[in-house]
Amino acid sequence: MKKPRHTYRFNPHTLRYEKVFVSLREKVRRISFNVLFGVVLGVVIVVVGMQFMESPSERAMRRELAKFKSQSKVLNARVARAEKVLSNLEERDDALYRTIFSSEPVSTSERHSGIGGVERYAEFDELENGELLKSTTKRVDDLTKRLYVESKSMDEIYEMARTKNERLAAMPAILPVAKNKCKVVSGFGMRFHPILKHHRMHTGIDMTARQGTPIYATGDGTVMVAGRNPEGYSGYGVVVIINHGFGFQTLYAHMNNASVRRGQKVKRGEQIGTVGSSGMSSGMHLHYEVILNGKKVDPVYYFFNDLTPAEYEEVLEQARQENQSMS
Repeated sequence: MKKPRHTYRFNPHTLRYEKVFVSLREKVRRISFNVLFGVVLGVVIVVVGMQFMESPSERAMRRELAKFKSQSKVLNARVARAEKVLSNLEERDDALYRTIFSSEPVSTSERHSGIGGVERYAEFDELENGELLKSTTKRVDDLTKRLYVESKSMDEIYEMARTKNERLAAMPAILPVAKNKCKVVSGFGMRFHPILKHHRMHTGIDMTARQGTPIYATGDGTVMVAGRNPEGYSGYGVVVIINHGFGFQTLYAHMNNASVRRGQKVKRGEQIGTVGSSGMSSGMHLHYEVILNGKKVDPVYYFFNDLTPAEYEEVLEQARQENQSMS
């Protein structure tokens, strides 16, 4: 059995080595100090290690985050390319396809209307990369909405193309009175009314001609109204209204007489009555209107079937003059 070790200290006064006796309290104090120092040193080493050294799980998370950011850039680039292609389709839709078929373009608000509300993206607010996720999700949602609207638009255009011949036949594309027997004296817009004596919107064109001059249907359709001063058309005299389908209607007013009846099918160029001065009229003429999807539009833009370019320019010039209407 080993003997316990003792500590000796040289005494310069006695010139001898003397045994050092350490009290129990001192021993406890020294042990406590060493333990505490060891604990503090260990904590410092751990903290420093955590600051400058990564754990396996942290390294894995860092790699996943880098991959996530890289994939987000790739996804945004793909979304940007898809947006560019879709924008090109939308421009063709509005500027070409729908122009060919005289159809109203899809509104910007309809294409870019939002999906859901603000709460839809609230779940991303608490995430570290929430703004990136929110921005990408909004772009994808907007792209999805626009694709859906464009798909519906293409369906409509396909239907218009499928019924192109019927649509062209129904479009009011000729003068309602033979071009060598009439003259445009008042056009579409604000005009002075000869009887009411004030300016008001003139929703058609006035064409002078001799009494009894034939009036023709400007497109294929079905007669909706035929008679003198029908309900809702007071002051129009003898009126014929034709529903051509595809959103088109035409109105012929102040006629001398109508030679068609309600419900009758008519073809473009078929006579429907004669020129007169019935109703609130200041002279022999035909008041002619074109209604597209419930909105009255300028009829001169549809006189393209039986006019040469020079004749069409002359009609445009006559219609633009701000003069007095005849009804």
